[in-house]
Amino acid sequence: MLQRSTLKFLKDLRKNNNKPWFDQHRDEYERAREDYLHMVQKVIDQFGKKEPALAHLHAKECLFRINRDVRFSKDKSPYKSNMGAYFNQEGKKSNLAGYYFHFEPGRNFVGGGLWMPRPEDLAKIRQEIDYNLKDFKKLVESKKFKDFYQGLSTDPEYVLTRVPKGYEADNPAAPYLKFKSLVATAPVTDEELLSPNLVKKIVTGFTILQPLVRFLNEGIRG
Repeated sequence: MLQRSTLKFLKDLRKNNNKPWFDQHRDEYERAREDYLHMVQKVIDQFGKKEPALAHLHAKECLFRINRDVRFSKDKSPYKSNMGAYFNQEGKKSNLAGYYFHFEPGRNFVGGGLWMPRPEDLAKIRQEIDYNLKDFKKLVESKKFKDFYQGLSTDPEYVLTRVPKGYEADNPAAPYLKFKSLVATAPVTDEELLSPNLVKKIVTGFTILQPLVRFLNEGIRG
């Protein structure tokens, strides 16, 4: 679980996203960050028993910086109003699929998969889906997967309108070959953030996602 003060800090930061305010409340930020790190380490410790490839991770290796890169953004707010943790066996910059927990009051979610992969990796994934469509459909159309995640995210930015070059429009795998990102997410309420069952829910979500992540990484590795 997370502390109520940790949620309050992010809510306050959303309303006061500027350096003077942040500097005045840096101690609160450090306490909130430590609280989040503590929760993330619990996730690693528990999920690492199910996924040994992640057991070596440390919480600090999974967190993203609070500072925003504003160089190419119209929004010049200097800080993120969220704390994100990415669980990947090769680190945050890896091209492999992984797991993610997004902490942002009112917009929290658990999930993962492969987000905006490199063209060469996406090509490998599509080939893997084409060759092993039956196995892939079992993963993303299973009752357990759909009950928790409602299937893969079909956000317009993640899906092509046409089958990619090199595949026929009537290919049985066409609906899945159109994906540019293969991710699944499930919402987490603010009340669940404060619950002793938070880590259990995240680990459950990761466990359900685990077969898909392994399928994607096997495809990338060839």
